[in-house]
Amino acid sequence: MKLNNDTEEFDALGNDHIGTSADTPMREDAFKLTNDEKIDIIKDDVRHIMETLGLDLSDDSLNGTPLRVAKMFVKEIFSGLSPEKRPNASTFENKYKYGEMLVEKNITVYSTCEHHLLPIVGKAHVAYISNGTVVGLSKMNRIVDYYAKRPQVQERLTIQIVRELQKALNTLDVACIIDAKHLCVNSRGIRDVESSTVTSEFGGKFKDKAVRKEFLDYIKLDTSFNI
Repeated sequence: MKLNNDTEEFDALGNDHIGTSADTPMREDAFKLTNDEKIDIIKDDVRHIMETLGLDLSDDSLNGTPLRVAKMFVKEIFSGLSPEKRPNASTFENKYKYGEMLVEKNITVYSTCEHHLLPIVGKAHVAYISNGTVVGLSKMNRIVDYYAKRPQVQERLTIQIVRELQKALNTLDVACIIDAKHLCVNSRGIRDVESSTVTSEFGGKFKDKAVRKEFLDYIKLDTSFNI
């Protein structure tokens, strides 16, 4: 069957890794259904896909797959679509007057490419310079995880992390770098298993070359040790 022009265009956009907005595209009725209702619908859709591929869902190994996939979509890998999962980034007064850069490096990123629904796996490095407010360290990890847990493009993910911390800390002086492997590149298409994608977003003081270099130097430090 020959693809029509629209299908060919959409496939090309996906292969070219085109993003359309810094905000995750969501319908106005995105939260009309409960999670249980979404799981029930997705379960039937996954079953249909598997049956269309010719799989025998009466087999013991396959008959629970539609429900497992549906639960995984709603409760795990796409849970960041739900506003109720948004982390409360509690902030505190910087009473100890720490005025230098704070860097949280090597934050694990598990996300999903929105073009082929394949994994994105990598590390995020996040930094900020306090203007009088600090945030709990774990909250930086939670913000990364929240925005990663949705269909994503890496550029948007990087921007969303920075924007969220800028809002929480009431400062533009926030930066994020992500280095990740995309299985849509590594396991299909060009199948280049060695390549990774690096994205960055620098706000406020981080646009200064010297400050940016300091951030990059911290990332390069060998801080590996056993606990």
